[in-house]
Amino acid sequence: MAKQSNSFRVGRVRGDRRGKVWYLTYYDQGQRHRPRIGSDLDEARRHAAEINSQLENGAPVSSSFQSIKIAELQERWLDHHETVARSSLKTIARYRSATNHLITFVNGSRVPGSTGQFRVEHAEQFVKHLRTIHVSPNGHPNSEKRPLRDRGLRYVLEVCRSMFYFASQRRHLPPYADNPFTALQIDKIPTEDSKPIELFDAEQERLFLLAADDWQFPIFVTLMLTGLRPGELSHLLWPDDIHEELRAIAIRNRPQLGWQVKTRRERMIPLHPVLYRVIASSTLNRQSGTLFQRRRFTMSQQPTLAGSSVDSLEKELQSRVNLREAELEKQISRVERQHVCRTIWRDVGLIKSDYIRTSFIRICKKSGLKRFTSPKMLRHLFATTLQEGRVDPLIRNELMGHSTNATSRSNPLGMTATYTHTRPATMREQLERALKERPAIAIAEAWLANR
Repeated sequence: MAKQSNSFRVGRVRGDRRGKVWYLTYYDQGQRHRPRIGSDLDEARRHAAEINSQLENGAPVSSSFQSIKIAELQERWLDHHETVARSSLKTIARYRSATNHLITFVNGSRVPGSTGQFRVEHAEQFVKHLRTIHVSPNGHPNSEKRPLRDRGLRYVLEVCRSMFYFASQRRHLPPYADNPFTALQIDKIPTEDSKPIELFDAEQERLFLLAADDWQFPIFVTLMLTGLRPGELSHLLWPDDIHEELRAIAIRNRPQLGWQVKTRRERMIPLHPVLYRVIASSTLNRQSGTLFQRRRFTMSQQPTLAGSSVDSLEKELQSRVNLREAELEKQISRVERQHVCRTIWRDVGLIKSDYIRTSFIRICKKSGLKRFTSPKMLRHLFATTLQEGRVDPLIRNELMGHSTNATSRSNPLGMTATYTHTRPATMREQLERALKERPAIAIAEAWLANR
């Protein structure tokens, strides 16, 4: 009886027997692969022929993927956003929080924990799991937990879909296998329990502003009449971010000081003449610092870095970073650097966004408007005012600071936004016309008259 050969070749694939098991060896896109087939020679030859055909046709090879644990996928994906995409630290934190729901689900159930075995039916089980959990609103650990709302559920699924798309691009999913979260048709999941957004009517706006004290008033009338995000307002610097000639606020990225606009998009917002006078009144006798200072710094006390220019602040930051690295005897991470940046903003007088929120709630309670709890509503109010004032859609987009990426679903203007430009005079005219009848203007004038 002839001795059976221990090897064979089918085109670009070689078969080798080790003991009683056949292994196939081939190269795909410069990488060596050696899948284990089994003891049957005919089956090994069939697999070799199939793989060789796929290699010759340039098709994905069925055995050329690396299944990894979903927890490992999460770390690789987040590291990509940290070191390659350079996403903001807040974005990375949101992504980690969303995908942690999937890790918790996989660890606590019998669902496969690897990318190669996770299927659509497992994603559907995950959706059912999400509908049973309770979360803290806005991530605040001390707040009372509630069921995850539909919008939050959709966000978690969208983030998981993006993570598995990353896995498919790196061949961590089987060839020809669909992204398990794509088949869920996430965009068609209805949002039936979203919290309705209520806006101040004219009388409520009047009551709110009349209840604000002299420290609170300039802050909230500015939020009302510019649509700024609270974080943007907190990081405005005086006098750098107030354009005296154009009478406008400049919202700038300041990466050297660890601050960037949410969309990274800088913009200029014209100031209504009355609002400009309010801001000028609130910054009297001050040479520098944040535009709006913490309450105690409006008295006799001064911030540690009072009088510092932007260049001085950047030098002070680098000095503190160097000191921190000397203490640790290593280069600090982005997160650690961000902590140091916060000390600079603290020492220049920054008001925390959380304090703006608590101040907003206190004024609402004082004025009998207890159901309003978020200053973000003032941004919605500004956007609605612009629409009701028939402000040009492109100008609304620029004033709100939304992304102008032509491929974005949030931008209905498409390529028009790329090719259309707005004159400052046109923007000012339409903004002032829209704000003309707002109670905030009349009350601000009265507030100025009493100063």
